Amino acid sequence: MRIPSLTAKRRARIEIIPLIDIVFFLLATFVMVSMSMVKSQGIPVNLPVSSTAKPSEKVSTATLTVTGDDRLYFNKEIIPLSELPARLAALKASTTEPAVLVNGDERALLDSAVAVLDEVRKSGIRKVSIQTKGRPAA
Repeated sequence: MRIPSLTAKRRARIEIIPLIDIVFFLLATFVMVSMSMVKSQGIPVNLPVSSTAKPSEKVSTATLTVTGDDRLYFNKEIIPLSELPARLAALKASTTEPAVLVNGDERALLDSAVAVLDEVRKSGIRKVSIQTKGRPAA
C-alpha cells in the first residue's frame, strides 16, 4: 500500500514572463540605438565649438572635410581643390536636392574653408551646413 506524502513534489519550472521582458527590452534598445546612429562620411577632425550648434538632419549628404594641414577630402577621399567643381557637378546631377556638409578642423585655415564654400555656391547647391561641436552646458 502506498501512502501519499503531505508535501507535493515540486517540479522545476522556467518562468517565461521575465525572459520575454528582457528580450523586449533588448529589442527596443537595439532599435533605438540603430536609429540614432548617423553614418559619418567625413574624416575625423577637431570641430570648432559653437553655442548655437544644432543636430544635423538625417539626409544623404556629401561631406567636404578641410583638415588642419590644408588637405581637402570629398567623402573620405582626398582631392585637390581644382577637382571639387567637377565632383559637385556630378553630385548635383545625381541627386534631386543635393546637400553638402562642410566639416573643418579648428586649426584649418579660414581661407581654405571659404574657398570650399565658394565652390559649393558656384555649383548651385543651396543646402550647405557647417558641422560644429555643441558647447557643453555650464
